[in-house]
Amino acid sequence: MSQLVESKGLIISSRNYKEKDKLVKIFTESAGKMMFYVKGIHRQNQPLAPAIRPFTQAVYIGTFKSEGLSFITSVKDVHAYRKIQEDIFLSGYGTYLLSLVDAAIEDHQYDPNLFHFTQQALERMNQGDDAEIITNIFEIQILQRFGIAPIWTHCAVCGETQGKFDYSSKYGGVICERHWSLDPRRYHADPRAVYFARMFSAISYERINGIHLKEETKQAIRQLIDQLYEEYVGIHLKSKKFIDQMKSWEHVLKPLEKKGDAPATEQEEVAEEPESPLSADPTDHE
Repeated sequence: MSQLVESKGLIISSRNYKEKDKLVKIFTESAGKMMFYVKGIHRQNQPLAPAIRPFTQAVYIGTFKSEGLSFITSVKDVHAYRKIQEDIFLSGYGTYLLSLVDAAIEDHQYDPNLFHFTQQALERMNQGDDAEIITNIFEIQILQRFGIAPIWTHCAVCGETQGKFDYSSKYGGVICERHWSLDPRRYHADPRAVYFARMFSAISYERINGIHLKEETKQAIRQLIDQLYEEYVGIHLKSKKFIDQMKSWEHVLKPLEKKGDAPATEQEEVAEEPESPLSADPTDHE
């Protein structure tokens, strides 16, 4: 007889199965990613329905199998990230973030640090922090789950920690301006983008007080991260293509800034609480 198990979980994705059922992929805190078979989900007043909506966290109770499909019998402590669910822009970034998780780890791979990191990212996004920057931080730190560990903290040649830097594939990390000549094929990235990428590699969501970056800086960060992913990771997610396309029409649907709001182009700051630790595993922020 199978024993019932319960675990916190985050909905990654779902799809219809047969006429009335669904297959739901959940990132569980205690057992990693798992595929669940949910029977009769399209029935009216199905009690499990709110817990398997996109961008939902809950405690899922059921039969967790190491092979094949698992089953949910009940849920409790359902928490919906409502702002993400209701906003097409936030849901675009949220979907991409969860797609990265799906691509970065194997099924049933226990990874509570990544679970909590993902949880924090969705929560900050849901609270109204800049979804683009929250996603950038996530992208930089989850590189480790793809087996990539760039040197961000110091020049990979001499150990310098201050000044302008660029990224060098040859040296596997950032190099200071004095050594740019050693690698003609360095990224030639905007130094501001490299500055923020270095910060994002070690920052904790819990320590961020506010995020305000110029649009041109955001674009430079996006270009740098895209270059890193193209070279080292090589995945091409539909959700990433969507957020790239979304940038071209988001100004049409987003409401105009209220009077008195400072234009985004005049701000550039990531406010951080003091004594932010530099972690060997940046996602280890329990």
